[in-house]
Formats: sequence, structure tokens, C-alpha cells
Amino acid sequence: MPYVVTELCIKCKYTDCVEVCPVDCFYEGENMLVIHPDECIDCGVCEPECPAEAILPDTDPKAEAWLALNRDYAGSWPNITRKKDAPADADDWKNVADKYAKFFSPKAGG
Repeated sequence: MPYVVTELCIKCKYTDCVEVCPVDCFYEGENMLVIHPDECIDCGVCEPECPAEAILPDTDPKAEAWLALNRDYAGSWPNITRKKDAPADADDWKNVADKYAKFFSPKAGG
């Protein structure tokens, strides 16, 4: 039962979660992070660290739609193992709804 990153991460891309992950299962896109579901050990330490509340266990009904996206992009985006500064406007995007259709980028970050 892995954790997944949802659309609440888009354009926020806080990396507090990366810093506490014991297995380095986060991957970085241009404007969000994802978790590799096969690497996640379901420890849950990342969930409370996310200021945007974008991380959910895959058992949460809201997470179901995001599991495939996390799996797909974790296979092509670079692994991130250290905390970075969030975008300067991250707090402005934290509570914006329906970000995926307008703002999701499939480009790798780094």
C-alpha cells in the first residue's frame, strides 16, 4: 500500500517529504513530485510533512486516480533525494483546485 502524490502538489512542489523519506522513492517533474509505488515502503512519514497536503495513502479514494500517474512518471523523471527550495509562489498555489488540466507538466524536473 504505497503513498501517492496528488494534484495538490502541482506548482507547489514542496520537498519537505523528500527529506524524510527513508527509501528515496520520490521523483521530480517540472512542477510536481511523484512517488514510485514499487519503492514506497508505506511508512507514511512523508504525508504529514507536505505543506500542501498532497500526499495520500493509496487506500484513500482520492488517491486512486493518481496511482498510475505516479507510477508512470516515476519511471521517467529523475530521483530526488534532498530537499530543495520550493518555488517562490508555492504558497499562492497551495489551495488552488483543479490544477491538473491547466498546469500539469510532463517534463522532468531537476
